[in-house]
Amino acid sequence: MSLRKYLTSRVFFLQVLGAAAIIAVLGYLFMHWLTFTTDHGHEIAVPNLARLTEEQVEQKLDELDLDYVLLDSVDYRSEYPKFSVVEQDPLPGTKVKVGRKIYIKINSSGFSSVKIPDLIEKTYREAVPTLKALGLEPGTITYIPNLGKDMVLEMRLKGRNLKVGDRVLKASKIDLVLGDGKASYVDDSQADSTAVPVETPQDEQ
Repeated sequence: MSLRKYLTSRVFFLQVLGAAAIIAVLGYLFMHWLTFTTDHGHEIAVPNLARLTEEQVEQKLDELDLDYVLLDSVDYRSEYPKFSVVEQDPLPGTKVKVGRKIYIKINSSGFSSVKIPDLIEKTYREAVPTLKALGLEPGTITYIPNLGKDMVLEMRLKGRNLKVGDRVLKASKIDLVLGDGKASYVDDSQADSTAVPVETPQDEQ
């Protein structure tokens, strides 16, 4: 039989249909196997772990067949309890599959300390970014007579004068004493107008 007759014969069409049927069955079985192995359609909403301790996180995730990885601790945040979760990935409400790892960061036990920078004779505008870069906050501003307008003359914490290099806790508010751009001078050459001259009595002759 020639090739042309074979390609147009009933036998060829039956073989093509048989091959197509086999491919369809194998594709169907493969999709079902893939769905089963990847647990397709069975997803879990990630719970909100904020403010939970590591032990509470482990217990909660075990109940949902999820796992967690502790990445690191972060600088102390006063709005969160010590050693509680402050960040998580994926975020709460995200749909994940069973066994997914949730990455968390824990609040540290307290504020770390930083050294007071040298702000003396710097302007207020220069001082503020320096404080914030170290995790400090500008506090109360007080002006005193000085030609250097808005120039830092003193640094204080709760009424105590600070020196460059002193250690304070992060998030502390540093009060600044600034110059008001004015100064008052006293002319020492001027005599006290209220002084009364004293006369020395002459000896009687």
